[in-house]
Amino acid sequence: MKQNQQTQTERLILASQSPRRRDLLEEAGIPIDIIPSHAEELLPPGEPPKVCAMALARLKAQEVAAENPDRWVLGADTIVVVDQTILGKPNSPEEAHRMLQTLSGQVHQVMTGFCLVNRQKGHDICDVVITEVVFKELSEAELSWYIKTGEPFDKAGGYGIQGKGASLVREIRGSYTNVVGLPVCEVVEQLQALNLVKRREEKE
Repeated sequence: MKQNQQTQTERLILASQSPRRRDLLEEAGIPIDIIPSHAEELLPPGEPPKVCAMALARLKAQEVAAENPDRWVLGADTIVVVDQTILGKPNSPEEAHRMLQTLSGQVHQVMTGFCLVNRQKGHDICDVVITEVVFKELSEAELSWYIKTGEPFDKAGGYGIQGKGASLVREIRGSYTNVVGLPVCEVVEQLQALNLVKRREEKE
């Protein structure tokens, strides 16, 4: 029997400590080393959200690439956008409540910018993937329950689709993994275009 496999010519550095991004890449068969970026995540003033997502992804990738100029580095940044307003990570139950109330019954966008950098080769390749997410109407009881789970506090927009927050989402239009934190299909396609990932067939 033939089985499609994916091989990689060199290990990729993921400039993030996000367990969700790590898991998505490992599940896709991409060998990675994790070196988190410590760059200050300041949004470019006056820029549209799409540009902000790519700028932050580039900032993270470039910061790690500066110390690893001969390696390929992947940086990513995910933002939640409602009516062109960016929702960050809530710092308190009250802020989480406001964010989730804003999303309740509405369509919002999840934008993940990703950037592949290799300083030695002079490559700096960035893109952004946008997914539309439709929330159900949330009751006060649902809001209170979800906030008490603690899940909202380390996630843009105050929810995690891969966790208990899945029960708040009625519909997804576009890439699911993008909402989790990394558009795996598009990232792998770019790695293939750069000849960093190849498909091969093996007999078992």
